[in-house]
Amino acid sequence: MKVDIVTIFPKMVEAPLAEGIVARAIARGIIDARVHDLREFTTDRHRVVDDVPFGGGPGMVLKPEPLFAAVETHRTPGARVILMDPRGRRFTQDVAQGLSHESHLILIAGRYEGVDERVSESLADDAISIGDYVLTGGELPALVVADAVVRLVPGVLGDDSGAARDSFACGLLESPQYTRPEDFRGARVPDVLLSGDHARIARWRRVQSLWRTWQKRPDLLETAHLDAEDRAILEKFRLGEIPDAIVSSGLAGRASGHLTDRRP
Repeated sequence: MKVDIVTIFPKMVEAPLAEGIVARAIARGIIDARVHDLREFTTDRHRVVDDVPFGGGPGMVLKPEPLFAAVETHRTPGARVILMDPRGRRFTQDVAQGLSHESHLILIAGRYEGVDERVSESLADDAISIGDYVLTGGELPALVVADAVVRLVPGVLGDDSGAARDSFACGLLESPQYTRPEDFRGARVPDVLLSGDHARIARWRRVQSLWRTWQKRPDLLETAHLDAEDRAILEKFRLGEIPDAIVSSGLAGRASGHLTDRRP
């Protein structure tokens, strides 16, 4: 996959790309990621990339000429041009999964009061927002999108199946994770994770994933990929049963543990 990021602050973007999993993917040739200084695509001696908005108002607006020049210079057949824009569609794991199948992404990082509307109308194929809050520019959103997408490209992670177990991969939050030591200040790793019983461990993780989502992000359950067993487990939560009891008894059994604070 090829990823180009267009920005007026290239150093702000280059540093994160030089570390961690993305950097290793670049070094291994799985990802070709490049950062482009928008000022390199200006034609005036002052390298101006913004101007005052027509109709008045505060702030400055990024001009269309350098943005069109930058994208048209690096665009390849099949490239998808994405503007980081608070008016864009909300970025989710499903969106990241879809973008991971693209061969070439060009991410435009906006700044100031925004970007000339003709960029949205005639240059960008898509607009993405990472959340309902205000940042000083589109560089951080571009990095968020790049990181979330790149890690889904086959070969980037050491274990490609790891991405399938991440939070939001199937619409749920991920189950708790533990490592050594087994006992830290009296807090022990759950016995099931030390049992070597892979089927029971898988069931524990699924139940915990459902539990965490039900407790912390119940809104996700409306669109999560749930089967009949998942729905039966959620019903047990609503009846007051606790995760460990469900894992121990199985769906057919009646758990003895109950919650003191029940969710309606």
